[in-house]
Amino acid sequence: MKPLKERNQAGVGAVALVLIVLVTATTYFSDQLPFFGNGTTYSAYFGESAGLAADNEVQVAGVKVGTVSSVQLAGKQVLVRFRVKDVRVGDATTASIEIKTLLGEKYLALDPKGSGAQAPNDTIPQARTRTPFQLQDAFEQLSTTVGDIDTKQLADSFNALSDSLKDSPQYLKDTLTGLSSLAKTVSSRDADLHTLLANTSQVSKTLSDRNAQLQRVISDGNLLLTELQNRKQAINALLTGTQQLSQQLTGLVQDNRDQLKPTLEKLGKVTDILQRNQGNLDKSLQLMAPFARVGANATGNGRWFEGYLCGLLPPTITAGGLHINPEGCTPPIAAPNQGVGRR
Repeated sequence: MKPLKERNQAGVGAVALVLIVLVTATTYFSDQLPFFGNGTTYSAYFGESAGLAADNEVQVAGVKVGTVSSVQLAGKQVLVRFRVKDVRVGDATTASIEIKTLLGEKYLALDPKGSGAQAPNDTIPQARTRTPFQLQDAFEQLSTTVGDIDTKQLADSFNALSDSLKDSPQYLKDTLTGLSSLAKTVSSRDADLHTLLANTSQVSKTLSDRNAQLQRVISDGNLLLTELQNRKQAINALLTGTQQLSQQLTGLVQDNRDQLKPTLEKLGKVTDILQRNQGNLDKSLQLMAPFARVGANATGNGRWFEGYLCGLLPPTITAGGLHINPEGCTPPIAAPNQGVGRR
């Protein structure tokens, strides 16, 4: 056998590429290959989809046996493909779309019948399929039926019946009078009733269109409750730890009450003294500022410090045009230099 490096590299690369493509295709379409044990795919024609969607369940006698693969329009019919496993599908099997939940989720129900087997390539005809009668259809038919009633003729019929039975007992007269009033009320409210039924049909259609959102809201709420249930032990441990910490702090305060009480009393006395001398403290701080500023100016010239003596010489004296000590006791504004002046 030739080593791999001595073989035709182009041929080796082509074979490897074909194997990669086969492995990828097998992996991607494995759920559609019968020899993988994923079931058999059948199809059926329906008059309408009735809300059935892909991934909905396929059930036989209330037991899930597969899922719906696709729902698509095929001319004037709806073609539904579904896959079932471990169930016999006869050549007379019927299929129906049923309502699974109150929110409108559907499933495909099979009723296996027939002595022979249903060929996967043969589509179940529409004659053997059935769609559900939904609430929306009921309202639409009710609206059509009420709209076809001649309310005026109905009221006239009640009036004629009342005139024919005018000699009847009083209670029967009252009954017929009430029926006549009811007929007149229905006749006068015909437009309102028609609008009400039309709006009811729109509401039911809106709920049907929002079925996925309502289902998602309920599913998210279920997830939230599940998470709270999972965190129940953690929340319980947190509350228990908080209660234990409170008990420990209470015991610590009780054990050290004799030591804490004198300390708190002395601290209260100190704060009372500071409060009473608040004005003196404020005034001290105000007077401290000029002193600190003058001290900084006097000692901020290197190794020298500045100062002056007031009152060593007599005050200013003016006599006969002669001035003695004219500057008086005025502090020097600034020294001429660092080495000369009154030091």
